[in-house]
Amino acid sequence: MRPNVEQSAGCESRTSLYEDVTGRIVQELEAGTVPWVQPWESSGTALGLPRSAATRKTYSGINILILWNAVIKRGFASQEWLTFRQALSLGGHVRKGERGTVICYADSFIPKSERERANEQGDDPSAVPFLKRFTVFNVEQCEGLPPHVVPPPRALSEIELSPDAEALIASTGAKIVTGSGEAFYHRGDDVIRLPPRESFVSTADFYCTAFHELGHWTAHPARLARDLKSRFGSEAYAREELIAELTSAFLCAQFGIVPQVRHSDYLANWLQILKSDPRAIFHAASQASKASDFLLAFRPPEQPPA
Repeated sequence: MRPNVEQSAGCESRTSLYEDVTGRIVQELEAGTVPWVQPWESSGTALGLPRSAATRKTYSGINILILWNAVIKRGFASQEWLTFRQALSLGGHVRKGERGTVICYADSFIPKSERERANEQGDDPSAVPFLKRFTVFNVEQCEGLPPHVVPPPRALSEIELSPDAEALIASTGAKIVTGSGEAFYHRGDDVIRLPPRESFVSTADFYCTAFHELGHWTAHPARLARDLKSRFGSEAYAREELIAELTSAFLCAQFGIVPQVRHSDYLANWLQILKSDPRAIFHAASQASKASDFLLAFRPPEQPPA
């Protein structure tokens, strides 16, 4: 009996894929569960970003949320994933009867006819976007794999500092002023204002907040140039808050810090946006991955051992 493998579907309706994923996220939000804030402490799952056990590359965008949901719901301890063929190439195999997790791959291509048209008319060819699904399996669903010794990231205690997180915050060069009554990013001054550290309920809460505001900081025209001109309470404002929330969650996971919800008051706005636009969560997760990658690029290089 072959494992329950859902084949890649390049011809699969993009609309149905957007709706399938968004529908699941809407159900979770309506049930009071925020997909990017999972119960890591009680789940037994290693906190971190999901990655390929074959290439060691982390997944990005919407696939982070899909795979986080899978490890929590299905009780996997590992964040390592493989395709059916990758498991075979590593000398192992997926156990019979195992059910894979469907993730997404987005890209674009230029058809031959479009290239010919562009050459004839002397303009730039237009790329055609595509979105397809393929199936991955957690390494715990596989047998015969070579041992991958990947120690699970350790969640921080409430009083513990993360040297790596501290180094990242400092290395960005962002102007951060502490002592404010609330946390916010002011686009006009290009300044992040944070309350005093001692006012946060935990060290993790401080990092989640700082990363959230750094997410907004990346939107500046001199950086990733997202729209920050929308008024408070507008749909565009709520979309930017969603990007910042996801950026914070992705960065926290990178450093072994349990993500938290900073703006649960936007839950109703996010639900309204996702219900009206199935592509919204894909866009927000993609922008959040770009923002977290932009920030992580500031990390100081690792020093060789003495």
